[in-house]
Amino acid sequence: MPSTSDDFLTLGPHIRVLPIIHGSGDFAIRVREELLARPYDCLAVPLPPSFQDDVEAAVERMPTIAAVVQRDADGESDGASFVPIDPCQGVIAAIRTALGERIPRAFIDMETPSFEARHAWFPDPYALKLVSPEKFAAAMLPMIPAPAEGQHAHRIAWMAARLRKLETRYRSVLFVCSLLDWPWIRDAYARKLEVEEPDRFFSPIETFPVDPKTLIFFLGELPFITALYERGRRELTPDDNLSVDGVKELVLHARDALKSTLPRVAQRITPQLLSVFFRYVRNLALMDRRLTPDLYSLVMASKQTAGDDFAIAVAEAAREYPVDPQFTEIDESRYLRMSTDRAELPEWGTLGMTTRLPGQALSWRTCELKPRPPERDRKKWSQRWDPYGMCSWPPEDDRIESFQKHVRDQAKAMLGADLARSEKFTSSVMDGLDLRETLRNWHTGDLYVKVIPPDRGSIEVVVFLFDTPADPRTYPHRATWYAEHSEESTLAFFASDPMKNLVGPGIAQAQYGGALFLFPPRAIPDVWSNTTLDFTDTLEERLIAGALLHTREKHVAIVSPRPPLASWRRLARRFGVKLVYLPLKRFSGQTIERLRTFHVLNGKHIRSYAADYIRET
Repeated sequence: MPSTSDDFLTLGPHIRVLPIIHGSGDFAIRVREELLARPYDCLAVPLPPSFQDDVEAAVERMPTIAAVVQRDADGESDGASFVPIDPCQGVIAAIRTALGERIPRAFIDMETPSFEARHAWFPDPYALKLVSPEKFAAAMLPMIPAPAEGQHAHRIAWMAARLRKLETRYRSVLFVCSLLDWPWIRDAYARKLEVEEPDRFFSPIETFPVDPKTLIFFLGELPFITALYERGRRELTPDDNLSVDGVKELVLHARDALKSTLPRVAQRITPQLLSVFFRYVRNLALMDRRLTPDLYSLVMASKQTAGDDFAIAVAEAAREYPVDPQFTEIDESRYLRMSTDRAELPEWGTLGMTTRLPGQALSWRTCELKPRPPERDRKKWSQRWDPYGMCSWPPEDDRIESFQKHVRDQAKAMLGADLARSEKFTSSVMDGLDLRETLRNWHTGDLYVKVIPPDRGSIEVVVFLFDTPADPRTYPHRATWYAEHSEESTLAFFASDPMKNLVGPGIAQAQYGGALFLFPPRAIPDVWSNTTLDFTDTLEERLIAGALLHTREKHVAIVSPRPPLASWRRLARRFGVKLVYLPLKRFSGQTIERLRTFHVLNGKHIRSYAADYIRET
């Protein structure tokens, strides 16, 4: 009978091997499907028999994440090895399915006083969506190095010998092992290598629940994604594409979390911005030669597209393991607190940790984020604040000055368009062809051109109203700031209370409710204490009245989310000035939100270190 691709992973007439990448949710699903698709009567896993009772008991308690830990007994190191009870571990998923289907289990790895893990760089398991496990393993075959002499080679020969014994007792055995081991186990199985019994030793084995705060260092997938796999199992919903759909749900969960703490930041995360975010994530993943993004790519894309607040929200959401509390009622004093290569265990202290199911190798990359300061620091900074020494943050000044100049130029263009008239074309096209008037008189055969008078006027004052109607309780901070140099405007504004949001020593953050820019700058009386303007009733009216009072031109530009109210137009007639209206929605909402957020510094000396605390928004 000719061989088929299905025979590629067959060790013998009664044994089939399924090579996997440990810690991959995609492979965990594939293992479950394999066990349910064929009539296996035994499952073999690459763990020592001494672990069987503890591991299976811990699997029965899932979705609680736990570690089955064995102290090293070689006398040379103060460490431990552990089996991660992780829903996205293919071996654990196999044991869990076998327990549910009443399939006998065989733990066939060699007992070792200390364990030597072997990590490697693997292709992205998402390829299993289009590639069979046979083709995946075949593609990896040329890249798998031979086992090093010593424990690894002995373990491979031992597992091959145990498999030969199992095939005498069972008709159909599935062996789940690492991609790095299966070709050499196959080779040892075919050559029937002789093995020696290992020396006996005693080492205690205990099971510890893992502190949810440290799951990011323990699980193969992100804790949030792992919880989605558990939810799919519990609710019987599709979970075969969670490696991608789970990332989308993670991002939306982070945005929802921001709505309760920072609603204005969450408001900026629009569907359009998310579209840019996911394209950015895709490109970062492809640059790393991956099909799905890792946590670094997600956080970096969040930071670049929506700022530090969103990046921190994504990072914190990724660490969550939101499983129904009724499944995880455990004693916190028994928690194992995991780190990168070490863990703090009850009674045993801090030990070096080695996983018995090693997966993808890890690399560390830095991504600088500025978290919000704790309340204790904010109180200390508030006590040291000098109310008589305040100034702005120059990078934000440059940004909003550039924007207000752009708005002034647009208002000037509108002003010129209002003064334009049409004439019949004679010998010159003047200021351009007037298509509308030409089409209106098409039946006459005449062409019409625009004529814009040379004296278009100018605009000296631009008023921004970001929130209308403005609640005085929301915007209690009102001030007039004078330019430090000729490229800055004289600024009058009302804003939120900066003292309620201290982000660093001598650094407070606030949001404009409205602002007046006078350029070229000159000294004017304080808009908010000038009794001449006491006839106004609202914050918007007082700011507009200040602009109308101090402008030397015939027009004032006003940017607002709504057209000028009748009361605003009456103010303009009172001062003999016309309002040039530009709708706020004409500009990007993300840009507007970024511009209206500003920082107040408690003295110019704060500028020397303000960048260390001010976060990009």
